[in-house]
Amino acid sequence: MEYHIKAFSIANQDAVVDIKSSHIHFGTTSKTANTLPNPAELFLSAFASCILKNVERFSRMMKFTYTKATIEVNANRPENPPRIDNITYTLTIYSTDKKLNKSLLKKNIEKFGTIYNSVKLSCAISGTINIIEHV
Repeated sequence: MEYHIKAFSIANQDAVVDIKSSHIHFGTTSKTANTLPNPAELFLSAFASCILKNVERFSRMMKFTYTKATIEVNANRPENPPRIDNITYTLTIYSTDKKLNKSLLKKNIEKFGTIYNSVKLSCAISGTINIIEHV
């Protein structure tokens, strides 16, 4: 499988990444530091997207139902050299399905997530999954 994106920026302005039919604006200037996502936040968004995609994928394979899934991701960035060296996440799944095996789901996410596996080669990852009974 191969992936392709395009991105561009204009001097003294912000940037856009084009992915299929989506256009994601991101900050490259100090004037939008508080309003547009920065590259590190886009990176963490890809990580979160990978986990949520796998919740959907494994819900079919593991035959469980859920109404919603949310994820919060935090990362630490030391200054020298600048890098992400630790990621923590909390995945919350809203479900009343007794077939939802939380530990097996976590194992599958960690084993089969493309972005997850790429990231874990360069930094520590720890996460928890919470199930909230929700109709």
